[in-house]
Amino acid sequence: MKTDVSAAPAVIRSSSLTRTLEVNPLTCSIGAELSNVHLGAAAEDEGLMTEIRQALLKHRVIFFRDQDITRAEHVAFARKFGELEDHPVVGSHPDHPGLVQIYKTPDSPIDRNENSWHTDATWRDQPPMGCVLRCVECPPVGGDTMWVNMVMAYENLPDEIKTKIEHLRARHSIEASFGAAMPIEKRLALKAKFPDAEHPVVRIHPETGEKILFVNSSFTTHFTNYNTPSNVRFGLDKSPGSSQLLNYLTSQAMIPEYQVRFSWKKNSMAFWDNRSTQHYAVMDYAPCHRKMERTAIMGGPTD
Repeated sequence: MKTDVSAAPAVIRSSSLTRTLEVNPLTCSIGAELSNVHLGAAAEDEGLMTEIRQALLKHRVIFFRDQDITRAEHVAFARKFGELEDHPVVGSHPDHPGLVQIYKTPDSPIDRNENSWHTDATWRDQPPMGCVLRCVECPPVGGDTMWVNMVMAYENLPDEIKTKIEHLRARHSIEASFGAAMPIEKRLALKAKFPDAEHPVVRIHPETGEKILFVNSSFTTHFTNYNTPSNVRFGLDKSPGSSQLLNYLTSQAMIPEYQVRFSWKKNSMAFWDNRSTQHYAVMDYAPCHRKMERTAIMGGPTD
């Protein structure tokens, strides 16, 4: 594997703190747990916020334990990285715009959007740059979340596949995901408000310059420029050739060597780089309550 992350704990020091911010990698591919930090006060320390951002870019998802913070503090921390967005289907907390409550009860149906590998809101022209998720209540067993490093997923593709997808683009849809179970009038209204977005299959990270495999099984529906003479000999090649390649690319998120798995406790938090990762909320805890609150930070263009 080309991504080299030391397994030894790293320590980042902040000039404005009396204690050190400890950064402990959880795998050699992705994920680190940060300690000696309280996110309720972190937003007031610019040096600390810079160090948290550096840890995010290096480890792609960072975790915090024992964060007994208010909703206002959660929102204030996330806003230090950009403006927050509302979700058109889930909605926001009435007193805290941008804070989404993801509450599951023993009577809740299985969520078809969370328990699949996805990058949040790629159906937007400008998907979120990152998300901050806090556990309010979790099951005694189960309910973990997994993240995957999509930079590594791209790096380890065969060279011939890298060449084939270099200039490909793909369509991402909210209609085919959140809208699929809606009545047709409501589904079409959702699509009219949020038309399908088109993104490069290989995205360049705007801060690190890394190449990212930017397709996911939840929202990516098809390639938009596959039907060219170099890919299609006959018309019959178009559909199977395109769909088989897309299935192969989305399957890269399932490789365990690229993943980290996090077990939640009350007041645990996760902050992930939505540009270079996918995640999967494991629905293995019924019948239990699982209450999570999330902020999504607005992003920029994918090109």
